[in-house]
Amino acid sequence: MKRAKQLSFTIAATCCFALALSACGGNDGKEKLGDAAPSEILVAYFSCTGNTERAAEYVADATGGTLYEIVPEQPYTADDLDYRADCRANVEQNDETARPAIGGTSANMADYRVVFLGYPIWWSEAPKIMYTFLESYDFSGKTIVPFCTSGSSGIGSSAENMHGSASGATWLTGKRFSSSVSKADVEDWIDSLTAE
Repeated sequence: MKRAKQLSFTIAATCCFALALSACGGNDGKEKLGDAAPSEILVAYFSCTGNTERAAEYVADATGGTLYEIVPEQPYTADDLDYRADCRANVEQNDETARPAIGGTSANMADYRVVFLGYPIWWSEAPKIMYTFLESYDFSGKTIVPFCTSGSSGIGSSAENMHGSASGATWLTGKRFSSSVSKADVEDWIDSLTAE
């Protein structure tokens, strides 16, 4: 009788453990976007060469989210991006306090729960204008999903380094796309974020 009770207890404990794992897991380690409606998704991006813009358009198409371009008040010229010289981009990237001004219209951040944040990689980091954007709004309770484009560098710590500029936000792991990003690449990534 004692052995039967022990066996019953072991089976019950195993079943409870299995149920707990399935309730907590089930996503194969994938992070989720939650139940945000397309109207609650903002796809904010900064792009100088068009690569990040193309990726952002694919993200907006795949999510149904609203596309928002982060436009610098002083546009970047080819000379500003000439990494072989003491150009504007280099000067900004080497200055921790640099916050290039943003022009254009503001996003109504209160309308959104999820913000996809797209940017190119400049010297292994996000451009300083991304910090300007993040520090211009309250991201409390919002989910930020970073993505970047780069010819060679990975996303590295570029997204993690921006976390302090958007306190109160939940950050999902970001994704790096090459300059030849395809719509299918982006759709696969979005599917991995929303899969049950």
